[in-house]
Amino acid sequence: MIDDVDMRILRTLHRAPRAPFRLIGEVSGVSEQTAARRYQALRRAGVMRVVGLVDPAVHGEAQWVARIRCRPDRVAPLADSLARRPDIAYVGIASGGSEIICIIRSPLHAPRADMLLQQLPRSKAVLDVSIDLLIHPFGDPGTAGWTGYGGHLTAEQEQRLAGSPSPVPDGRLLSLSAEDGPLLDALAEDGRTSHTQLAETTGWSKGRVARRLESLESSGTLSYDIDLLPEHLGFHLNATLWLRVAPARLERTGNEIARHEEVAFAAATSGDHNVMAIVICRDAEEFYRYLTTRLAATPGVDAYGVSIRVRRLKQAASLISHGRLVPSGPVQPRGGPSAVR
Repeated sequence: MIDDVDMRILRTLHRAPRAPFRLIGEVSGVSEQTAARRYQALRRAGVMRVVGLVDPAVHGEAQWVARIRCRPDRVAPLADSLARRPDIAYVGIASGGSEIICIIRSPLHAPRADMLLQQLPRSKAVLDVSIDLLIHPFGDPGTAGWTGYGGHLTAEQEQRLAGSPSPVPDGRLLSLSAEDGPLLDALAEDGRTSHTQLAETTGWSKGRVARRLESLESSGTLSYDIDLLPEHLGFHLNATLWLRVAPARLERTGNEIARHEEVAFAAATSGDHNVMAIVICRDAEEFYRYLTTRLAATPGVDAYGVSIRVRRLKQAASLISHGRLVPSGPVQPRGGPSAVR
């Protein structure tokens, strides 16, 4: 069972993913040992993972959002096959089992999205496909993400965490070499891997590990995120909103929506509905209240559509297997729907 202590620990990790357990315990009101034990229990149960993510732009890749309308009786095998593809970062089944939504990583100049578009019609499961470019994620990279599970931090607690490593980039993306592979693979598996463990994995000194991490983090090449299974926290409704916003209002409206606690991810896309937002609520009634209050009060939204997710197969940094988060592979990119996204 997830209790208030777990919620406070999750909120602290959301703010400072690599904070030491001593600090996590102090902010959460428990001992260092309790904070470590609770974190490890959540991770072993597959409820959450702290992950290191590489910006896909480092590899010259953009992200494309695909909506694949399928025959309901054929959707599961196709979704499973898409989840196994390394160039696909997110896969979910929505709309009562008749739609697959996925995020494809592909260069702009030679999009694999086009190849996928050509391949899918051969499947008897596919009725219609649309693929749009994910242009720009909204929200501050250091604070974006779903926080609707509660456990709010006080101003004093926020101040205590202010000195922890921040994922907010302040420089240009760095090029990666083969030497960075073991470091980034280890952080994709566990974003809280210690400097000592990373030194053992890479064969570097702890000083070299610390310097390289500082460079990667400060440039935005490497960031950290928390993958969560919201169902374990009592949140059973996950919806993708497809919003239409006038270009003049796009930046302000997108960032305001990204700040909503119910929103796990928001981004501008190239589609007719040019903002994609992923919303997480406890149930249908809470979702209705969100639509008619917070979203309704947000200026700039001219129209919307809804896809209700019924099954999640893959996130940016995790696969979902038997109700647990498990690693999806090494060196995962950031910027698309993750954990609760």
